[in-house]
Amino acid sequence: MTLVEINFDGLVGPSHNYAGLSLGNLAATAHAGEVSYPKAAALQGLAKMRGNMEMGLAQGFFLPLPRPNRRFLDQIAADVQTDHALIAAAWSASSMWTANAATISPAPDTRDGRCHLTAANLVTMAHRFQEWPDTARQLRLAFADEHYFAVHAIVPACFGDEGAANHMRMCLSHGEPGLEIFVYGKPGGRFPARQHEQASRIVARSHGLDPDKVLFVEQNPDAIAAGAFHNDVVAVANERVLFTHELAFADPEGTYAAIREKLPEAEIVVVPASSVSLAEAIRTYLFNAQLLTLPTGEMALIIPTEAHESPAVRTWLDAMLAGNGPIRRVIPVDVKQSMANGGGPACLRLRVVADPDRVDSRFLLTPSTAEMIAAVVEQWWPAQIDPAALGSAALEQDVVRARLRLLEALNLAELA
Repeated sequence: MTLVEINFDGLVGPSHNYAGLSLGNLAATAHAGEVSYPKAAALQGLAKMRGNMEMGLAQGFFLPLPRPNRRFLDQIAADVQTDHALIAAAWSASSMWTANAATISPAPDTRDGRCHLTAANLVTMAHRFQEWPDTARQLRLAFADEHYFAVHAIVPACFGDEGAANHMRMCLSHGEPGLEIFVYGKPGGRFPARQHEQASRIVARSHGLDPDKVLFVEQNPDAIAAGAFHNDVVAVANERVLFTHELAFADPEGTYAAIREKLPEAEIVVVPASSVSLAEAIRTYLFNAQLLTLPTGEMALIIPTEAHESPAVRTWLDAMLAGNGPIRRVIPVDVKQSMANGGGPACLRLRVVADPDRVDSRFLLTPSTAEMIAAVVEQWWPAQIDPAALGSAALEQDVVRARLRLLEALNLAELA
């Protein structure tokens, strides 16, 4: 069995809109009420997937969830005339940020030698809590082979769990045993701490991880207050490398020491606040990047164009590349539609270390599949959506039809 890292990106759904539902996500709330462009958003995300695939990386995808969510609307008995935020929640396309879909522990790390996946409950926000039943359906379909995968039920909803956006894994190579780092927040600040410590500990126990190969780390409360609603807004890891802002963790030096104790080969690349302020790091999503190992063995950082265009960020990155550090390439990508709603390149993907031959092939991207998806998006995705139109029968017809056309094209009608 050949284990590789597969990045599963969420395809931006046809109901993509800017309703500003995510408290603590500064980009999302700043663009609330603006017109969105679902077709452009989906094509931008697909272009990022294609770019990674063309570099020789394994690439998968997940499908948009059913929207509007009629089950959710029935449960909350929302009034379309008065309950605007609840109606908008039922239309949210936020499942495109698959970093929040689940937490993944690869087979080399687990007691039973299977890859374990726990769907995130996302209980902190109503527009996201509704996602998990349909997300779990996709996980159980894509990773159906129980000899190699174990898909768990969500953590009890009294413990907030936001998935892989608050989880990092470090190792010598993806197929070897690794160190799993769970990052949690503490409540009581300006914005809610979405990842609870107990949720992280429950996931670690459920996955059968070796306690000596696990760390539980507190996120810096100042980072949460500044808009780093998930750890992946201020830190990202890949194999032996941790790329982090100086203010990402409550106890940075203690965190680095603990990592080095458990993984002596670790390389920690710290961006000081004096070079890139916490506010600028969050605004540009420098750390909400994909840190990837290319087939050549080089590490590349896939960053949003917003980061590449920032003078402070660009100056620091140029100096990094001029040195002899572990990150050798920086590749900007245009995901502006996702960025305006608060999600960068890392938000759009879920990392799964597995044998691609054991994954349902309908969820793996190929050049022909990419062409097929692009054709469906071009023909059926709405060109734009004004949040004021959410709840309208005409828009609902367009959104439902677009998703069904995609399921038909991909032979995934069981997700209808």
